[in-house]
This record gives sequence, C-alpha cells and structure tokens, in this order.
Amino acid sequence: MSPDADTLQPDACYLALKARDARFDGCFFTGVTSTGIYCRPVCRVRTPKRENCRFFGHAAQAESAGFRPCLRCRPELAPHAPRWSIQDASDMLAQQAAALLDEPEAWNGDPPSVELLARRLGVSDRHLRRIFEARLGVSPLQYLQTRRLLTAKQLLADTDLPITQVALVSGFASVRRFNAAFLQHYGLNPSQLRREGGRAGGDAVVRLGYRPPYDIAAMLAFFRKRLIAGVEAVGERELARTLALEVGGQVHAGWLVASFDPERHQVELRVSEGLRGVLPRVIRRVRAALDLDADPAAIAGVLHDSFPGTDGLRVPGTLSGYELAVRAVLGQQITVAAARTLAQRLLDRFGTPIDTPWPTLTHLFPAPAVLAAAEGDALGQLGIVRQRQAAIVAIARAVADGLLHLHPGADVAATVALLRTLPGIGDWTAQYIAMRALRWPDAFPAGDVALHKALGVQGSRQAARDAEAASQPWKPWRSYAVIRAWARLAEPTQPVATP
Repeated sequence: MSPDADTLQPDACYLALKARDARFDGCFFTGVTSTGIYCRPVCRVRTPKRENCRFFGHAAQAESAGFRPCLRCRPELAPHAPRWSIQDASDMLAQQAAALLDEPEAWNGDPPSVELLARRLGVSDRHLRRIFEARLGVSPLQYLQTRRLLTAKQLLADTDLPITQVALVSGFASVRRFNAAFLQHYGLNPSQLRREGGRAGGDAVVRLGYRPPYDIAAMLAFFRKRLIAGVEAVGERELARTLALEVGGQVHAGWLVASFDPERHQVELRVSEGLRGVLPRVIRRVRAALDLDADPAAIAGVLHDSFPGTDGLRVPGTLSGYELAVRAVLGQQITVAAARTLAQRLLDRFGTPIDTPWPTLTHLFPAPAVLAAAEGDALGQLGIVRQRQAAIVAIARAVADGLLHLHPGADVAATVALLRTLPGIGDWTAQYIAMRALRWPDAFPAGDVALHKALGVQGSRQAARDAEAASQPWKPWRSYAVIRAWARLAEPTQPVATP
C-alpha cells in the first residue's frame, strides 16, 4: 500500500481499518468527515462508515485537508512510513526530503528551510516544491509544520515540560507562533491539551509505535551480547543506558529506559530529567536504534523467499553514531567477546561518571574530545593495537571538529567516502557504520567473514565479490539481508573483516 494519496487503495485501507491491523500503522491515516478527526488504522474507536472515510498517506495530508488528530489513538505515536525505490527518481527525492525534515540532527542547529533542503539535495527550491507536492500532496513547509505540531502534541500529553520549552524543542521560533499554529490546526490552545493529559514528575515517559512482526528477543539479544557494563543494561523486554547529547554547545546527559509492550506494539520510553530538554532528539535516536520505523511487509516482499522465518528481524541501530564507530573499530578482526573487553577497558579508563538510580548505569561513553586528545600510549595500554589507535583518534577528532556526522540525517555517500579516508577505516567498517549508525537500508559489508560463511562463499578466492554478486536481488534492503544471513549461523559470531 503506497503512502501517496493518489495511489492509496481506499477499499484495502478500509479493510485494514476494520481489522485494526497494526501492520499498516503509519502507512495511512483515516479522516472521518462526520467528526473532522483523523486516526491511525489501529484506533479503538467505533469503526466509521465507509462513506465517511477519506484516506491519506501522511498526517500532513490529513491536516492540510482540515482534519484534526485523534486524541485517543494519537497519530504522533505511529511509526513513520519510509518508502525506498531504485527506479523512480522523483519518489526518491521526495522521500529523502521528507526524511531530512523528520531528522532534527540533519540541520546542525539551524532551522530547516526549503532553500537549505534543496541545497542539501542538489536541486532548485522550485523543483523540490513541485516534486514534493506532486508526490506527497502537501508542501515541504506543511509537512514540517505537521511534524512539529505532532511532536509538541506528544510532549504536551506525556510530559510536564513547560509549554515554552515544548514550543522551542519542537522547532517553533516563538511561543506566539506555536500557540497560533496549534489553535489554527487543532482548535484548542496547548494548555487545554495539557489539562486533558500531561504527566507530572521529573522523568518523561512517552510511547513509540512500531509495526509487527518484531522479534524483540533477537533485538535485545544482539545488544546484550555487546553491552558495556556501566553504560548499558539489557533485560528480557527492556534496554537501559546512559547518554550524552551536545546541542547548541550545551551537553545534556542522563539515562533512558526503553521497554517493549508487544501487546500494544509499542515501546515505552522513560527519559531522565537531564535529557528532557532534548527529548525530540532522544525519541528520534531511540526509534532509529530499535528500528521502529521499519516496514516489515515491504522488506519481506524482497527477502522472505531467501530468508524464510526471519520477517521479524530488524537492523539494530545505535543511540550514538560516534560511539558505534569507535566500537566498530575495536571489533575489527576479533570476536564479540574480545571487542567487548576492549570497549570495557576504554570506558573504565576514559568514561565520565554519572549518577543514576540504576546501579548498573554508572558512566557515559568517552566524549569525542576526550578520545581525540588521547595519547597513543594510553590507548596501547588497554590492548588496542596501533592501527586501531589511529582510527579511534581520527574518528574522535573528526566528530569533535564537526567534520564527521554519524546520524540518520547524514549524507550516506559523502559520509562513507569520508570514513574511508581515515586511517584504519576500510570498506567493511564504513559499511557497518552506514548500516547501524546512518540507518542506510542497503549497506552491505561484502568483506565480512561471518557473512561469507552464512552465504556459503567462505572458501572462494574472491569471497567478497561473490557475496556482492549474491546480494544484488536483495536491493534496496541489503542491511536487513545481512542481519538475516547472520541469523542463519548456528552459533553467530562477530562479523570480522580486514579494514
């Protein structure tokens, strides 16, 4: 089911709505003409009559048509609906533009604008507006306005952040503009919504939706096998860790706990007071780390025949692309256990202590500036070989100097090319970082030894080339194919390769 308004199949949408099918959550929204409200397909209210339903591919389309978001199913909780194409250049441009508008870290603190967006994509702003409106049914600014309003709506309903702070962290330039936009679109002012919901207390608790199937056990097992004591803790259904984010020159540090609720197809995210000021960024990072916006149906359509029984697997991401890059370097050519030992030593030597209510969460991962200034001997004493010392310091310096950005909003091709210029970083490491930190769905570390074993090409003299050739039918979802291939191994091992 395409998210474009002109290609949605209304009868199919209505069947999904009647079944409250969570697989289509976020793929479309239903505007009910008798109430003026738009809902997710999983909404538990009484199913409206077919003649009263209009279907939209994006929340922005529904709001542009004059519908207000449902206060019960809360459209802001729906997973995003990414679509990838290897043929339609216009669709790719529109979807990439929408993805950049969704990603607050793509703008380095600057407010997004159509001019900046067009420059990032290498097209004129007129062409971008035309393609965006033709493909998504709304202008880029209307799309961005809806995203900001839904973010603010979630913060108002689930937290006790001051309304002024909600307006600013949601992307509004002033409280006056925020109040005016909220009243215009939703017919009530922010304080009215807060009286109906809102949560008092130091921590913030929000809910994040995802589409089933989701193999929760596999995702948490992946993180559990690689966790660093003091930074991370993994339970049966939850992941907890410390985190520091620098925004506008200010460091926000604290902890978070993400708990899966499989019955409701949601993740409950609890964030400490120290991170509440950057809550929208934390939410985006958690969504990326747990791959909550994946579309299992689209991915299975390409991969199911090659990897049956693995439709619930997701690509594990990261809450810190910089941290993931450092740990990827530590894991070159060694086992998971050995890489974990080196990462633990690095934390114990260079990590920053932090107070949390969790006895297992005691430190923040070493900041880029700290590792950028690390002497070779200090890293060598931890058992890190010289080549990887140089790679770690180079990554830390590039991140600290603002030259390297490792988040889903970064330019994939440019970032991978920059990574390869750093000492000790080869194609395997760059592709691994692209897969997990940049959230590129078509990353493929062709030199991975475990991947060769899973694909049955480990004895070939040109194993990387054979693996690359075997991967062609899996485009544009090769990152997911890699995770499925690793899952084939009876005893999964650390992916290793020569950088």
